[in-house]
Amino acid sequence: MPIDQHFLIVPASGTGSRMNTNQPKQYLKLENGLSVLDQTLKTLLNIEQIKGCVIAIAENDTAFKQSSFAEHPKILTTAIGGKERFHSVISALKALRPFVQDNDWVLVHDAARPCVKAHEVENLISQLKDNPVGGLLATQVVDTIKKSAGNIVTSTLDRSKLWQAQTPQMYRFSVLSKALENVVKNNLTITDEASSIEHLGLDSVLVEASKSNLKITTAEDLALANFYLRA
Repeated sequence: MPIDQHFLIVPASGTGSRMNTNQPKQYLKLENGLSVLDQTLKTLLNIEQIKGCVIAIAENDTAFKQSSFAEHPKILTTAIGGKERFHSVISALKALRPFVQDNDWVLVHDAARPCVKAHEVENLISQLKDNPVGGLLATQVVDTIKKSAGNIVTSTLDRSKLWQAQTPQMYRFSVLSKALENVVKNNLTITDEASSIEHLGLDSVLVEASKSNLKITTAEDLALANFYLRA
């Protein structure tokens, strides 16, 4: 029986409008001299189990060609990103199709999460190896979470049942493809791959990870990412 292989998709076509900079956040420079995207790729492409990668970039992107990873042997190709994240993932899945079998694994990771730890991704791969669907890295919520109407509290949620989703989110190629096709067909609104899996009525496994695997959205996040990368 062939061994299921692991492939990486990195959606990197966002504009990063909330950063208030003149370039997309994935190309902002970190203190170590690498861009946010390059730091992310440095960690993930060094993981032995990951056999190939597709980067989804904006149609007018000229920056990725300058990346030190643009010619990396694991970069199979680039795909054109779409309006929403899931459009970019669908585009990357289509580009990945010639390289994969239906049962192979696809790890989707945010370009703007440069602090991801290789050993936690390896743990995700290990924990899910016999699972028919997949799962994701996540952290348990420790703060008290309020539900509101405007700025008025309406209820307090049970935090023992709440998790904060991270990436990578890892699913079988055929399962993820079917889930995202369902999103398009039914005009659903999702914010991550796990949401598309939920709409199919399938279960995702939560694999606990570090809070340091933050997503850079604001200038404050960039400073925090530099702190974690120095540690």
